[in-house]
Amino acid sequence: MESRGSVPARPLPYEGVWRFIAPALDVSVPQARHAVRDLLNRQGVPVEDDLVQGLLLIVSELVTNAVRHAALLSPEIAVEVAIGAEWIRVSVEDNHPYRPKALEADYGQTGGRGLLLVREITLEAGGSCDVEHTASGGKIIWAALPLKATGATVPLQ
Repeated sequence: MESRGSVPARPLPYEGVWRFIAPALDVSVPQARHAVRDLLNRQGVPVEDDLVQGLLLIVSELVTNAVRHAALLSPEIAVEVAIGAEWIRVSVEDNHPYRPKALEADYGQTGGRGLLLVREITLEAGGSCDVEHTASGGKIIWAALPLKATGATVPLQ
């Protein structure tokens, strides 16, 4: 098998996609964070600690949003981690049709800034994030971070 450009001929040992289903309950937030951290360690993903911390904060925020805002219509959520040769993508899927937008910073507000935080962490890492509708009428909120800085960014809207 021949390599084309910078794409390896065979997947690296840590490449793949992992998906798990969790109840839309508060207990799923730390469970999702631990599951992602354990996956990165188990697969031997070459990722720096500051990127891991940012990624785990993103997972926490996305799962928390799904638990708080979608549980009524989505008693279960799906967390997916896709790891490529140069990037990591985490996503949280629920069955609620509402497509949230990142809120502007309101320093008088004590909550409601989770997606803004996700966007800022993602942009700082040189990644991208977005919200997409699913075929079943729900949504997927995802963030992709480079294992090595690439400079390309697309903000969450």
